[in-house]
Parts: sequence; C-alpha cells; structure tokens
Amino acid sequence: MKFPLLSCVIAAMAATAFVSVPAHAASAPLEQQTTRQATQQAAAAAPTVEPELRTKLAAGGKLRVNVVTKSRTDLPDASANGQVLQTSSRFPMVTLRVDAAAVDRLSKLANVVSVTEDKPVPPVLAQSIPLIGGDRTRAAGMTGAGSVVAILDTGVAANHPFLGSRVLDEACFSPIDADYSATSLCPDGNAEQEGPGAADTDTGPCADAALDCDHGTHVAGIAVGNGQNVTGAPPAGVAPAAEIVAVQVFSKFSSEDFCGAGAAPCVLSFTSAQIAGLEKVLELQEGGTPIVAANLSLGSGRYTAACDTDPRKPAIDALLAAGVATVIASGNNGYGDAISAPACVSSAIAVGSTTDQDTPSTFSNRGPLLDLFAPGTDIVSSIPGNKYASMSGTSMAAPHVTGALAVMRQAQPTTAVSQLVTTLKTTGKAITYTGATTSRIQLDTAVLGSTNPTPDPDADPWPLPNYTNGTDYAIPDHGYVESKIVVNDLIGSAPANIEVYIDIHHTWRGEVKADLIAPDGKVYPLRAPAPNDSADIIHETYHVNASASPVKGTWKLRAQDVEWLDTGYIDSWTIRLPCFGAWDDVPIPDPGSAESRIVVGWLPGNAPSNVTVYVEINHTWRGDLKLDLVAPDGKVYPLRAPAPKDDADVLNETYHVNASTSPASGSWKLRVEDVTSGDKGYINGWTLTQ
Repeated sequence: MKFPLLSCVIAAMAATAFVSVPAHAASAPLEQQTTRQATQQAAAAAPTVEPELRTKLAAGGKLRVNVVTKSRTDLPDASANGQVLQTSSRFPMVTLRVDAAAVDRLSKLANVVSVTEDKPVPPVLAQSIPLIGGDRTRAAGMTGAGSVVAILDTGVAANHPFLGSRVLDEACFSPIDADYSATSLCPDGNAEQEGPGAADTDTGPCADAALDCDHGTHVAGIAVGNGQNVTGAPPAGVAPAAEIVAVQVFSKFSSEDFCGAGAAPCVLSFTSAQIAGLEKVLELQEGGTPIVAANLSLGSGRYTAACDTDPRKPAIDALLAAGVATVIASGNNGYGDAISAPACVSSAIAVGSTTDQDTPSTFSNRGPLLDLFAPGTDIVSSIPGNKYASMSGTSMAAPHVTGALAVMRQAQPTTAVSQLVTTLKTTGKAITYTGATTSRIQLDTAVLGSTNPTPDPDADPWPLPNYTNGTDYAIPDHGYVESKIVVNDLIGSAPANIEVYIDIHHTWRGEVKADLIAPDGKVYPLRAPAPNDSADIIHETYHVNASASPVKGTWKLRAQDVEWLDTGYIDSWTIRLPCFGAWDDVPIPDPGSAESRIVVGWLPGNAPSNVTVYVEINHTWRGDLKLDLVAPDGKVYPLRAPAPKDDADVLNETYHVNASTSPASGSWKLRVEDVTSGDKGYINGWTLTQ
C-alpha cells in the first residue's frame, strides 16, 4: 500500500497558511476573490477525463469507457450519455460505449468523478519457495489451511493435480464486444458465468492451446500448489493447504489491432471485467468465504505517483475494509521509477520481481510506489494439461505474496490484513536499487520470528554468477552495436545452459537480429529478424549451450538493425549462469546403491558453508533409503538416514550442508542406498544451489 504522506503534509501546510493570513494581506477586491474562488471550486469539481480519450476519438468512432460517479444515484444521468455495456452491482460505476461528443457531455456533469478508457490489457508475465522460507513454514505446519485466495486471471485448470481439488468457487466475467473483436472465454459462451466450471480452462474456448490461457493456472500453483505425492510436480507452492476462488476476467481478441502484428488471437482483460471480478470476491467474502487476498497479475501504463482516480480503486478499498488485500503485479516494462496500473492504486499491494540472487529482475517495474518484492524469475508451476512449466514475470512474484498472506492468516487469525502486509514489509530482506529500497518477503521470519532463525546470513554463498550491463547503447539504423560484459572470476569452459536475458527497445523490433559473442569470438545466435513483428519492446530469455567457449573474458550482445527507417537501443542485458542440476532418471538397486553426478567445472576455490541440496526420488518405501552427498575430494556429507516406518513413495526434500572444506569444482555425487530388499525406485533428479 502506498501512503501519500507528502501530499498530506502539503495539505496541512496549505490549511495553516490560510488561517494565519493577516487581514490586511487580503488586498484584492471581494468580488475578485469570489470570482477566483468560484473558478477554483469549479475546477476542483470537474471530472477527471483521461487525456488520451479525446485524442483517440478525434477522428470519429466510439470507445468503451468506465464512468465513476459520486454516488449510485448519479448513475442514470451518466448512463444517458452512451450505450450502457455494464453497470457495477454495488459501486458508482457504469461502462459505456461513447463518442467524442458524449465524453464532452460527461466532462460537464458535476456528479461525475472520472471518465477513463475501458482498456483491454494482457497478463503480466522450484527454488523460490525455500528462498522466502516457505519450506520452513510448511515444515512448521503453516500451510494456509483455512484460508482462501482469489485468482483473477485467465482461469484455472480446476482438476490439475497440483491444485488438488481445492478450487472452492468459480466465476467468469468475459465481455463480448464486436467493435473490439472480443468474444467470451466463459465455457458456456456467455459474457458472465458463475458456479462450478465457470473459470475452468480445460473446457470452453480456453481449452484451445493456441489461446495460451496457461497464465492463471501457473499463478494459482505458485500461491497454493501442493506437489506431495504428485509425480513430476514441484514440492509445493507457498500455501499448499489454502483453497482457491478462480475468476476468469479475460476475453478472446481476434484482431491484430489489439493483439499486435502476428499475435492474434490473444487474451486481454477489460478494466470493467476486473471490477466485476473484484465485486464477486467481495460478495463471497461478505457471504462467509474466508478470502484473505485477491491476486491480479495484469496491468499496463507507467505511473510514478499513486493513480487513485483509477476506477478499480473503490473495489480495492472495499475489499481492504472487508479484510481482503488486493495483490497486483507491478508490470514487466523494466521501469526503474514507475509501476503499472492498477498496481499504482494506493490501497493495493504492488509486487515486483527478484532473481534467485536477490537482485531486481531486469524486466520488473519498481520504484517508490512498490510495496514488496518476491521471486519472479524462472518459476516452475502448473499449467493446463496436468503439466508444469517455467515462467518469469512480476505475474509470478505477486502470487508468492498472495500465498504468504494465506499462511500468515493461518498463523495470526485475528490480525488485520493491513498489519499482515506491514509485517511482510518489516521482516523482509531489504533490496536496495537506484532510487528506492524495497523488502523481498521472508515468510519464515514473518511467521516464525527470530526464535527459529534462517541460516547464517554471513555464511559464504554459492557463487551462482549473474552479470548485467544496464547501460543504454543506441542501435544505428541499418547498423549494429555491441554491449559488453566482462567475466573475470570464473575458470574453465562456459556452462552448457547459459541463460541470456535481453531488454531492447526498437520502433520495429522485427528488424532486430541479436547474437551472443563469446570471449573466443564464437557467435551464438539468439534472435533472427521477423519482418512482420511491429512491436517495440524485446523482453526475451534465451538458453545457450556455450560449452565450446571459455567462460572467462569479454562477452558481447550484438544487436543489429537489418532494415532502414526504425531505430532503438539496448536497454540492458544479463548473463545468468545456472544452478547445478542432474535430471536423468537413475534406477536404485534393491538392495544396493546408485549415484547421480553433477560436474562443476568453472568455479575456483572451496565450496560454501551453506550448500543447499534438493532431491527428488520415487521409491515404493522411501524409509529404506540412505542419502549422502559426496564431494569432489571424496568427503561424504550425510543427508538422510533410513526411517523403516516411513512408507511414503515420493521423496522431495531439501538439505543444508557445510561443504567449505571441499573444492567447489569437480564431480559431486548424490549417493542413494536402498538398505532393505523388497521395494524399488529411482532418482528423478537433484540440484546444488546456495
């Protein structure tokens, strides 16, 4: 939540100045003062009309607008100025189709507060849970049990095993508007649908994979997923026992005018649909559903100050008063001093994204308006079709906070939700960047306190390298430019799975060819020109096998404009070297031992004192298993002893090891021994991280 303290101070100063003016200072004639006051009062009473509206309507045509009035009794006067498309069930807001003349009429109505376009906006696109301490809260029994979170998104695959039949209620608000090429995503084809199946992406239009309705299921899994006894699933989301209210607020758009060149069809969300969804959440909360947070991973625009004329604010305010926090992704434009709407609403919780190394993700909007950070880079979660996938974005960060609030509500059932948010801010890890410092949530500290501390913060971290060049480099029209990153602290060959993230702005991005150039001059193509792609921002991640090149030296991003007339620049780019993992299945003899290897070939010195080992094993009686980590020097670090009474068949566990007496580089082995005959299994995979 944003607290506009400065504006309060200014208002107080203005009031003080007014009452302390001496009588002789009022030298203007009374009639001039009266005229001036009347003018000022009229200006203050005038509705806020979005400036772009008149520009868009100047050439004729009509647009959807959201009109907010002072009270619901004023709605008929406003509604008379256009075609009524939707009327809020409880707030003073109506959605109209209007032309320029109607906007002029609305701007003169004294009881109209604001007129804004009903814009269609897109969604904002296994190590994150331990990073925020979610594994520790889960081990302590704090799983979000008894809490409900609302996911307002592209719908949810209600029967996905990661969500475990915990979709409590569903609704769909999907406007149909031929002028916008918008059709419904509700399974029954209507603009609104409520009840079981209403937001299920496995039925209706969203069942078409070409529409890419994966987003909502991925978001829901981060917040409340539970991978226990689910083959191939991540261990868990943040609140694996919480329940879900799934609300579909997107429509299908078939025109490239809205989707972009070559991107139709697509899914976008009208502001009016989001408001209808928020009203439904409030209705359910007032009806006894214990919803603690509503998640919106969507938005657009650039705001450096609170956007409290946004038509979604009354609904967000009403939810907060009812004990529901509205958690919103800050946006993926990479703004360093601004966030998107509706995250900019002062009573919302604006969430930005960080990497596993606790640096702001290069794509994340951030700045003084940001409330919290959470992990949002390379997050693995559920998608429709009973599958799992990795996604990055502030969309992935927001549900970490939503799930955290569910856990905190279980731990502190009588604490106001605003205080829960404050606790997340005051107990989080401070992330400092240009212009601001924002807390990255640390859930275990917020819930369990310092009596059960996190690992020693002074311990040497495993140096999983992350290098960024944030300097702008202009791309010549029909030419190329190179941006450099120098790597001096690594040895040997480069990894086989380098991750390269690029942020390029160009007035016709389809003209841009991008290559990664290794220290030995070898060129690794990243992006080929796409002549029909007229969008203007490239936020893309590429995975490169660079093992044929040395890791040490100067790496370059070369951006080439292959055509004429359009220009742009490299905003920033990042080389991220991976965690160390092995994901080939290795059978475990019955009885006997099996080993899975991870080869680390480019880190100097010794391993750190806080190595994290994550293990996934399937075995028909996991209590038969003994686990050890074997370092490159042969030293054995015990991980797990046999537990004869443990008859579960899936082992997804994390262990912490002080390996500082062993070398970092070399062959690390996970050794799994089946000590009793009669049951079988296999190593599914494992990772080494900090």
